[in-house]
Amino acid sequence: MTANPALSIAPPGFMNDPALRAVLAALPSARVVGGAVRDALAGRPVADVDLATPEPPDRVIDALAAAGLKHAPTGLQHGTVTAISGGRGFEVTTLRTDERTDGRHAEVAWTTDWEQDAARRDFTINAMSMQADGAVFDYFGGIEDLAQGRVRFVGDPARRIAEDYLRVLRFFRFLARYGSAAADAATLQALSASVPGLGRLSVERVWSELKRILAAPDPVDAIRRMSALGILGAVLPEATGLDALERLVRSGAPPDPLLRLTALHPGAADLVERFRLSNTEAGLLRGLSGPAPDPVWRDDDLRRAMADTPPATLVGRTWLAGGDAAPWAALRHRLTSVRRPVFPLHGRDALALGVAAGPLVGVLLAEVRTWWMQGGCVAGAAQCRAELARRAAG
Repeated sequence: MTANPALSIAPPGFMNDPALRAVLAALPSARVVGGAVRDALAGRPVADVDLATPEPPDRVIDALAAAGLKHAPTGLQHGTVTAISGGRGFEVTTLRTDERTDGRHAEVAWTTDWEQDAARRDFTINAMSMQADGAVFDYFGGIEDLAQGRVRFVGDPARRIAEDYLRVLRFFRFLARYGSAAADAATLQALSASVPGLGRLSVERVWSELKRILAAPDPVDAIRRMSALGILGAVLPEATGLDALERLVRSGAPPDPLLRLTALHPGAADLVERFRLSNTEAGLLRGLSGPAPDPVWRDDDLRRAMADTPPATLVGRTWLAGGDAAPWAALRHRLTSVRRPVFPLHGRDALALGVAAGPLVGVLLAEVRTWWMQGGCVAGAAQCRAELARRAAG
């Protein structure tokens, strides 16, 4: 099916990227789709650029090869080939229709109909496509929805959700970033009715979307709407700190999803195993659950705290404890101004004194480190070696 463009604009800046232009030259029937179109129309920075084409994957591969471009078969079963141009990857997906879905996965068939492909997408603001000349094709009112701050499912909300329950969380992710208007009754009913189906999602997919919601500039309204519909309780029943989250966001704290998760659930370290967090995320989340430094602490108190805990973690704890109040702001300044102390001794220092390798080395180093901490973490390497020698001799 062909259609006239709904809008023609000057080609956005990202269209001038030589790497993208080379791919579009090799695939003249292709269009940019999804988030790049949405963000260009919203006047926001465009990150990833994805393309769609009515050509089947084998013809895409042949066309790229004929143009001297490499490719990677990253998702052939779903019609996706990654074109490699300028050292970067651009996903190119053949237009599709869903044959069967089970709420998590879909079996697809190729089509040459752009509107059919757009009809399988989640939200109207994500269902637009753009040609290289700036012609925008909008089959479901995404341009107006974007302008009005509406996040609206393509077609029947209940059907879209039944195809993939992750779309419930994606709704709130886009609401947090693009939405301001209230959802219609059919959407609210479909979202509320979806709660039992959320249990079918893997914890990794849930955390991926929840993290993106929390990373929005201001996720408070979206999180409160999730709570009112029972969706927050389904994916994070421990989230009782909605007011704490709002205070944190309003205080000007950085939009760190782990920091915001800790505000929502002060015992967030319990979620490490359930959400199968990465080692890095687990360490950061556990660190945020500790006690905050006190604004009245002296510099030696801060140095002792910093010797055991990274300053960035301590700063996070201050946001959770005190927000933007002047004493806490001053404390954060001190935490970023005081140089983090590092205990200057190692096992080799004890061995150099003739201490036999074994448990005693660790015992002596721990004793000297305690002495160093009690002194405010200011003793240098020479002083610490002297104290180590004294204890080793005794």
